[in-house]
Amino acid sequence: MNITTVADGITRITANVENILFEGFWELPDGVSLNSYVVKGEKTAIIDGMININDIEKAFINALDKVNIKLEDVDYLIVNHMEPDHSGWFESMARLNPDVTILCSQKSADLLDAFFGWTENVSVVSDGDSVDLGAGRVLTFHEIPNVHWPDTMATFDTLSGTLFSCDAFGSYGKVSDKGYDDLLSEDELAHYESEAERYYANIIAAFSLFMNKALDKIAKLPVKIIAPGHGIVWRKDPARVISDYTRYASYQKGPCMPEVTLLWGSMYGMTKKGVDHIIDAFCDTECNLHVHNVIDDSISKILASVWRSTGVILAMPTYEYKMFPPMASVLEEVCRKKAQNRIAFRIGSYGWSGGANSDLEEIMQRNRANWEFLPPVEYNGSPSEEELALMTARTQELIKRVKEAAE
Repeated sequence: MNITTVADGITRITANVENILFEGFWELPDGVSLNSYVVKGEKTAIIDGMININDIEKAFINALDKVNIKLEDVDYLIVNHMEPDHSGWFESMARLNPDVTILCSQKSADLLDAFFGWTENVSVVSDGDSVDLGAGRVLTFHEIPNVHWPDTMATFDTLSGTLFSCDAFGSYGKVSDKGYDDLLSEDELAHYESEAERYYANIIAAFSLFMNKALDKIAKLPVKIIAPGHGIVWRKDPARVISDYTRYASYQKGPCMPEVTLLWGSMYGMTKKGVDHIIDAFCDTECNLHVHNVIDDSISKILASVWRSTGVILAMPTYEYKMFPPMASVLEEVCRKKAQNRIAFRIGSYGWSGGANSDLEEIMQRNRANWEFLPPVEYNGSPSEEELALMTARTQELIKRVKEAAE
């Protein structure tokens, strides 16, 4: 456990988790932090919790001992969000202190019952409610539903100006004692921002409409520090991460960055010939290109690239009259995250029959993605010189339109 001081009377207890898939799905090459916060006035509150793996419960109690807090002396457990990565230890912690009061939204209360069968000492708080911890410390509660579960709320400490934002403003990546923006170098901050963008694309992207509503609500609070459930604490420049998240949310409907993501898959190398030609066509441009093989690259990274890119190139063969199945799977997830209004075009090889393009159109129409496609370049077997030249022309047109849209 990592124990640090956020501000006077606020302690962060962090567990770094590695070698798991976040939500059972997303890769974590640099791990992820689980942040819990102890807030003291005359009374004591614990805000957010941790997943119950690897004896975290025992380690958490030991961490409390190190800051001279006994679990039985904790007055409130504040559940900002009931997803088990925040509440997995909840049941055992509540049983160890049967007198503790659980503060949460009504939807969280319903989920506490559903997940743990827990209904004791639950006090439901509504938007704008508060609890007085004494010594001038008042916590207020602000519902930010669907960021990214429907029960989510943020807790605001009026004394220090600290917003305990739950999943909002979070990121992947382990944190150390230096896990604060005022203690990190610019390169280190850039790493966390990159991991925040990937986290957003994986976890929150589909709920960008609700993220925008949360941003509007948070803008009305005198926030001085942002303390999320995952990632670093922002106490020097909280406006920076707010700006980041405002930008990430805007990518849903675009335009995004003046960049292009190329997603490709090939069975026998015929489609790859076109891919290699398109990559070469980017060499003399100033447009950033992200290239992902849908077989080898993780969906986590693919989503992050598509989320930030105004343009998308899809390269895949026809397979049994339809789209290459791995590409179809990736595009379904991209559409599920609601990456809309991209400028795109497709290339691909076929053998005895085409069909991939009609499959692509069906996926896009069904998901109301509203992507604007240039005419495809689909070729029988290996691409001819004329077809390669057409790919170059389409690529140049795409780059031009991406830059114009992203200005």
